[in-house]
Amino acid sequence: MTRTVNEIDLFDPESLDDPYPLYQRLRDTAPVHRVDGTDFYLVSRWDLVVEATTRLADFSSHLTAALVRQPDGSAAVFDMDGEGQAVHVLATADDPEHLRHRKLVLPTLVAKRVRALEPAMAANARRLWVEGVRGGRVEWMAAMADRLPMTMVANLIGLPAADIPQLVEWGYGSTELLGGVLTTDRLGVVITAATELAAYLHRAFTAACVAPGDDLLGDLARACASGDLEPHVAALLLVQLVGAGGESTAGLIGNAVRLLATDPGLQQRLRAEPDLLPGFLEEVLRLESPFRAHHRHVVADTTLGGVDLPAGAHLLLLWGAANRDPAIFPEADLLRLDRAVQRGHLAFGKGVHFCVGAALARLEARVALETLLGTTESFELAPEPDAAQWVPSIFVRRHARLELVLH
Repeated sequence: MTRTVNEIDLFDPESLDDPYPLYQRLRDTAPVHRVDGTDFYLVSRWDLVVEATTRLADFSSHLTAALVRQPDGSAAVFDMDGEGQAVHVLATADDPEHLRHRKLVLPTLVAKRVRALEPAMAANARRLWVEGVRGGRVEWMAAMADRLPMTMVANLIGLPAADIPQLVEWGYGSTELLGGVLTTDRLGVVITAATELAAYLHRAFTAACVAPGDDLLGDLARACASGDLEPHVAALLLVQLVGAGGESTAGLIGNAVRLLATDPGLQQRLRAEPDLLPGFLEEVLRLESPFRAHHRHVVADTTLGGVDLPAGAHLLLLWGAANRDPAIFPEADLLRLDRAVQRGHLAFGKGVHFCVGAALARLEARVALETLLGTTESFELAPEPDAAQWVPSIFVRRHARLELVLH
């Protein structure tokens, strides 16, 4: 049965697992759609999503609220602004603060420094592979996709390798609230995870202020010592980098392998033509964007796509919907390695807030897939019904589990 736009339910379990039919209905019938009972608007069409990213005076990047599912299934708004008291950093900050934070973080994430990590990254991927394979199988997310990105993020920040499993747990917990699908018992767990992550990073930063090293902790400590940064802002920057840095790349690494596990022909083509791997990853980013959406705050009464937006309202820019807009991408639902502009997607955002870790994410995904393709002749999803499970979320597109059978 075809649903009308009035029946759109962002939290419907089918849409959480496969959001693309819902995204198509939004693009076709209401590209700027108000979520019933809230002041949240879903923006789904490519041109309107791009327009919103460029209208910086109208749409702030401040994260002031999140959509959450109530027990009866309806949507509600969770305030995250603390009546205007929240501190916004990097991805959720506006200029000039955003630009100042970006300049502090970028030296650690410039392409040259990231490329220098490749040998260590490849060695870590091989180690994780050996540790994760058991009896001709591997649970890809726990073994590789969740751990490799956090290993490299910890390395760049200057955090101990022994803390990586805990950082993965805290990092995912800190972004879970934005996914909107929280039971009452999980809410306490998520808040605790965010609190403990912030406290841990504050302690690490305090130690770095005493003896700054050649890492991001050291860079931020020196910025605080010179008066260019406040300590509490430095700690929040670190929280954001741990949460987003692990989340986005884990999604990409898992989503890529899910597509390959269900397409033996494509697997063999990438083994035979490894130069196609970067282009394949760009198509994965477009087809299965690791972040489904990001938020914007409406600064003053305005319009978008002919829809009136009141001051104080919220936008959810649906990267995942825009990246499958057929007006921009012919055969948008198909994976094509011959697209003319392979990096034309919005998976890493657009404009001034383009992801600072994009180069790192691409490299990590390539290394992880080279490890898998280079040490197997083929692989497929395990036959159990729960072999592949998505994290239920309106914010991220990541697997909770991805069990592979290896040959």
